Amino acid sequence: MKTFKELPTVKPLTPLLDSLVDLKNLSNFNSKELIQLTDELREYLLYSTNISGGHFGAGLGVIELTVALHHVFNSPEDKIIWDVGHQAYPHKILTGRKEAMPTIRKKDGLHPFPHREESKFDAFGAGHSSTSISAALGMALGGSKDNKYVSVIGDGAITAGMAYEALAHAGAVDKDLLVILNDNNMSISNNTGGISNYLAKIWSSRFYIQVRESGKTVLRMIPSAKRFAKRTESHIKGMLSPGTLFEELGFQYIGPMDGHDIKSLVRTLNNLKDLSGPIFLHLVTKKGKGFIPAELDPIKYHAISGQISTSTSKNLGPKYQDVFGEWLCEKARKGDQDLVAITPAMSEGSGMVNFSKEFPEQFYDVAIAEQHSMTLAAGIACEGKKPVLAIYSTFLQRAYDQLIHDVALQNLDVLLAIDRAGLVGEDGSTHAGIFDLTYLRCIPNMVVMAPANEDECWKMLELGYEHKGPAAVRYPRGNGPGEDIIKDAEKIEIGKARLIKEENSKIAILSFGSVLDIASEVSEKLKTSLFDMRFVKPLDEKALIEISKKYDLLVTIEENVIAGGAGSAVNEFIHSNSLNVDLLNVGIPDSFPIIGSPNDQKDSYGLNAESIIKRIKTKID
Repeated sequence: MKTFKELPTVKPLTPLLDSLVDLKNLSNFNSKELIQLTDELREYLLYSTNISGGHFGAGLGVIELTVALHHVFNSPEDKIIWDVGHQAYPHKILTGRKEAMPTIRKKDGLHPFPHREESKFDAFGAGHSSTSISAALGMALGGSKDNKYVSVIGDGAITAGMAYEALAHAGAVDKDLLVILNDNNMSISNNTGGISNYLAKIWSSRFYIQVRESGKTVLRMIPSAKRFAKRTESHIKGMLSPGTLFEELGFQYIGPMDGHDIKSLVRTLNNLKDLSGPIFLHLVTKKGKGFIPAELDPIKYHAISGQISTSTSKNLGPKYQDVFGEWLCEKARKGDQDLVAITPAMSEGSGMVNFSKEFPEQFYDVAIAEQHSMTLAAGIACEGKKPVLAIYSTFLQRAYDQLIHDVALQNLDVLLAIDRAGLVGEDGSTHAGIFDLTYLRCIPNMVVMAPANEDECWKMLELGYEHKGPAAVRYPRGNGPGEDIIKDAEKIEIGKARLIKEENSKIAILSFGSVLDIASEVSEKLKTSLFDMRFVKPLDEKALIEISKKYDLLVTIEENVIAGGAGSAVNEFIHSNSLNVDLLNVGIPDSFPIIGSPNDQKDSYGLNAESIIKRIKTKID
């Protein structure tokens, strides 16, 4: 295997990779050619991602597996479902998208994750984790018996409850299904190296399988003997491998084995592809394999920014996640023993690393388990503590039932710090946080806040922490506008907006959250009054009544879907109180975001000053 210490800056020569005009030719490659192909694929992935940026370490860790899967299986007739999609870059390169890889995550470029409309080889779209086993099982149940169905899931994704629900169902229905665990953190791997690969080779061999299945047939008429044989096999394998759990769920467990040994992978997959029933193949891989810096620091190299930056942000302030992290630390440093911080596997992204190190007894990373994280917070609140759950907007969707049933219905004292709210840019529609205002404001007992800058974010976190009951502060990805945080200033009052600028105009702009910069530009050019509404629930009803009497047109601006969002809340209040004022709602229409930077996405929706000004002029003409 070729290894690299630096990212290639010159496009590498890839003769074997270029020869795969028809992917089916890959099945004819011999072992030597497969090894060369993995080297070419790894080098090209390093080169293209260095240009484009994007997810990095996970793809390097599955180079050999990707080649082996496409060598053994007949894709796209055989379905290969990649969980999450971070690991799917090599798959995209192999399946006809090599030259387009530098465009990944860019406007009009490749999607960052598998996408059914992009390629027939992308069997299932993915962005959120732990869905691949359910999808693969559904395909196995609904598809042709002549096709093979393969789920590739990581050791992080398999911690989610949905994955185990799917495993349990797959074992129960006994359909032909291959689940491959890409274990790149050794989180459940106790037996690796020579003995493990030897056992994997034996347990996947046709001889072993034949003996095992023949024994089942012979013992089928003698239930007690069959149970004894099964227990004996489980005990023997349980002493040597971590696979007993999967065997109990109804899977034939193979592994753990080296996920970078291309020859063993091909041999094992060939042995397994024609077997019946659910099979679980456990591979041990190394994240960032082949690129030395990524092997040494996989967290840093989970993703890289690339040479082509799509960021056009004018904001120079700290990242909102860092504002949250510093607020969290300061609360604990003041001796607040009731504070309990929770995250579902997003401690780095949510700015909680320093807190986790400084206050480990007050911190819980529950892994990819959003539903559990919400009900865990509810349980902690029941005991008089104050849980703060930091969660991305897109992942909060997965804990919606628990938020309603376990937190809001019981009016429990839980603060949600909702990161990545609004348009998030290059990760595309799967990670967009554009629905939270809609699905939060309809829940009784909730307080929903949307800060316009760092200072408001800090003060709203403080307000939400002091509030008795469920509260949410939703803030965007990236940097704030650079507003100084004045910690000892007057506190924000729940449900109170603030007047930013008053003009002798018949138009008032009502800005919700981080779009205040756009709203300010519109207000300045049209000489309108401007309000920072701050709260989506409760609305400042007193202010709305006064504003409606004074102005002829209210323009609401938000970075959320228009349907049911902040603007809709204003509409409902105006209508229910029979207030005579015209309305214009600006936000995200009924479509998913395009691939591109946050500004690309805003422009596509007309969520910029120029487009909003045109809409206002059209409205008043």
